[in-house]
Amino acid sequence: MLLSEIKTALEQIEKIVFELPDGSVVPQHFHVTEVGNISKHFIDCGGTERKEDVINFQLWTADDFDHRLSAQKLRDIIALSEEVLNLDDLPIEVEYQGDTIGKYGLEFNGTTFKLTTKQTDCLAKDNCGIPTNKPKVRLSQLQAQTCCEPSSGCC
Repeated sequence: MLLSEIKTALEQIEKIVFELPDGSVVPQHFHVTEVGNISKHFIDCGGTERKEDVINFQLWTADDFDHRLSAQKLRDIIALSEEVLNLDDLPIEVEYQGDTIGKYGLEFNGTTFKLTTKQTDCLAKDNCGIPTNKPKVRLSQLQAQTCCEPSSGCC
C-alpha cells in the first residue's frame, strides 16, 4: 500500500483497525509512535548495488487503555509527516512489537488494515548458484515404459 492509498482509505473510515496475519487485531489503544522515511542502500549477494525506500509506521501499545486514534488524527499525523519530512508516495511498512519487532506490509480491505507478512529472498539467484525451481511432476502421470531397449537410452 502506498502513502496515497492509506490517505484515501482513512477518508472512508472513522475507526482504525489493524489486523495481524494470524487474524488477531492490534489492541484498540495503540499509538502510532513514528512515521518516517527509511532508505536502505545495499548490495545483494551477487554484488549488485540496490536502493529501497519505504514509509515506516511504528505501532505501539501501552497501558493507557482509554487511548483511541481516530482516522482524522492519523490523517493529521501523516500530513505533518509529509510537510516536515517531504515524503514521497512510497510503499508503507509497518513495525509492530510481538516477541520482537515485526515488519509487515499493509493492505486495506475496505474496513480493516491488514498487516501482511514479508519474506526474505535472494535477489541474485542467477549469480549466487541457487538452482531454478524444477517443475513438479506426479509420478502417476508419467507414462510407464514396459521395457527398456539397450539402444533406447533409458538405462
